[in-house]
Amino acid sequence: MRLSRRSLIASATAAALSPAPTAAEAERHGRLCTGFERLSSDGYTLLEKQRVGIVTNPTGLTKEVRHIVDVMHADPRVRLTAVFGPEHGFRGTAQAGGSEGRYDDPATGLPVYDTYLKSGRPLADVFSASGVDTVVFDIQDVGARFYTYIWTLYDCMEAAQLAGKRFVVLDRPNPVTGRSAQGPVLHKEFATFVGREPIAQAHGMTVAELARLFNGEFLSAPVALETVLMTGWRRSDFYDASGLPWVPPSPNMPTPDTALVYSGTCLFEGTNLSEGRGTTRPFELLGADGIDGRWAAAANELGLPGVRFREAYFAPTFSKFQGKTVGGVQIHVHDRGAYDPVRTGIALLVTARKVWGGFGWRSDNWIDKLTGSARVRTTIDAGAGTDEVVADWQEELGTFRGMRKKYLLYS
Repeated sequence: MRLSRRSLIASATAAALSPAPTAAEAERHGRLCTGFERLSSDGYTLLEKQRVGIVTNPTGLTKEVRHIVDVMHADPRVRLTAVFGPEHGFRGTAQAGGSEGRYDDPATGLPVYDTYLKSGRPLADVFSASGVDTVVFDIQDVGARFYTYIWTLYDCMEAAQLAGKRFVVLDRPNPVTGRSAQGPVLHKEFATFVGREPIAQAHGMTVAELARLFNGEFLSAPVALETVLMTGWRRSDFYDASGLPWVPPSPNMPTPDTALVYSGTCLFEGTNLSEGRGTTRPFELLGADGIDGRWAAAANELGLPGVRFREAYFAPTFSKFQGKTVGGVQIHVHDRGAYDPVRTGIALLVTARKVWGGFGWRSDNWIDKLTGSARVRTTIDAGAGTDEVVADWQEELGTFRGMRKKYLLYS
């Protein structure tokens, strides 16, 4: 009997991958199983007799550091016919604000379609043209409202409904835990691709939980949604408890430490300070020309829980202040459990404005898109302190937390 190359690859793949444990086994051995592991260990029965397209990027990996597209393409039990790439692209070759366009993947020959900046009917037309029956989503999120992959999820769910496609979400951990939601809630008049719907700045949910929330609360018509949950994940777990390899979900998210601070310090994108892009520690290094040690001293005087600040100097290789040495702070989180990234981000905005006369917002008021309304900007400009700014969003945050609770899937 002659075996095709595809059959040989499939046999090798099956031999190399151990079966995913049951939920009880995962708990007993402390092993997390992603949604993809559970899907594949079940023989892809959820996708049986379906032409499948998958929305993914370089984070769609197995524990063996194989990309799930390569694994699925080599497995005759699943009919994978298309890939859909988000911002930065399927293979991750594009910088912020870019994508890879339409091409055929050299490794698999599969057609890769570009979803970036597409939504509604134009994205539905992409799904229809691809000929798939089911759209699968598997991308690692970082837990912040303004990280665009969750809105790729939202847009793809909406488009799949318009195109009459099934939608399957394969779950992965929230790397900064799912303990609670923090920060201001988006106001609909400020909706953009960094926030389509009124959720908290740090949402504290997994992508499967968000998909169910989107379907139940925000989509004009629900999509035919199925979610494949993880086993062995607890809401209090940080990413290093998962046993999964970390692959930067985007070029400026190099480590889980970046994700830990991101939901607060990404707010500096809305200012004239560097948010650390172009350094080896984006979002952990913040600064501008003319800032000195007074900023770190002022931030440390606040006694914020779980974090300390170091006077720092750096020269970004691209983005703001490219090639120029600037002064600022480096964030050092010493107690992840106590640390509140959003409150810390607000405190850094307040102290930067206090100690540096050059402080300013971006002229397009991008800060309003990031925070979800004009209130953070206007209250800080009015001289409010950290406590006053944070108190201003507590009522709307409480409302979101009540909504969120209905869609939580893990303890």
